[in-house]
Amino acid sequence: MDTQPIISIRNLYKSYGAKQVLKGINLDVYPGQIIGYIGPNGAGKSTTVKVLIGLLSDFEGQVSVLGRDLREHTLEIKRQIGYIPENAEIYDMLTPMEYLLFTGKLYDMEDEQINERAVKMLTAFGLFENKDQRMDTFSKGMRQKVLIISGLMHNPQIVVLDEPLSGLDANAVIIVKEIMSLLKKEGKTIFYCSHMMDVVEKVSDRIILINNGTIVANGTFEELRQTEGDTLEKIFAHLTGDNDLHGVADDFINALGQ
Repeated sequence: MDTQPIISIRNLYKSYGAKQVLKGINLDVYPGQIIGYIGPNGAGKSTTVKVLIGLLSDFEGQVSVLGRDLREHTLEIKRQIGYIPENAEIYDMLTPMEYLLFTGKLYDMEDEQINERAVKMLTAFGLFENKDQRMDTFSKGMRQKVLIISGLMHNPQIVVLDEPLSGLDANAVIIVKEIMSLLKKEGKTIFYCSHMMDVVEKVSDRIILINNGTIVANGTFEELRQTEGDTLEKIFAHLTGDNDLHGVADDFINALGQ
């Protein structure tokens, strides 16, 4: 393993008004790792991601990416990051080719390279025939495929995925998981946020669980399993205090019998 972390976070705090969302996050991520970043809604996952990709600058603490201070080299770092959100406001009056030309230009890519990569990637995703159709007619899964392409087309060193499988069909999920493993083989670093525990369990080199703005677990799945439970779902429930999820389901169904 490379001794230099590609992402280094020290004493990261972030508040929205009086509400403190991140309460002292400390984290090192090394090149070529897939990090599964999980936690309940409101735990601080999305806020961490927004800080990492340079969308939030008013945070306390130190964040270093690719050996550079994020505050001082924001644009430079953004060029090396690919971000795939769950629900982006995609410009759906554009066609996939127009949208990818637009996003490629933001990364100073040449038109020829954008066109070549866009066509190849759309074809791989089964969207070649839709490449010149306006995206306001697309399903959520089709839009998600275009977002995945736009996040990877500039060949970033770090890929941040926030629920990237949302809306995808079973075959596309398999393809995206395979893409992640190939990116890892190329030495890319993947920061993967998801609620899909089975996928996180299978693809992650390291799993980080955040709850109420602090990291409550950080290790390989095997390490976490030895101390907290035999599946990631059980580990998650135990560490976030939701041990009686079955009881909640029972109460819900019992209400139908009233």
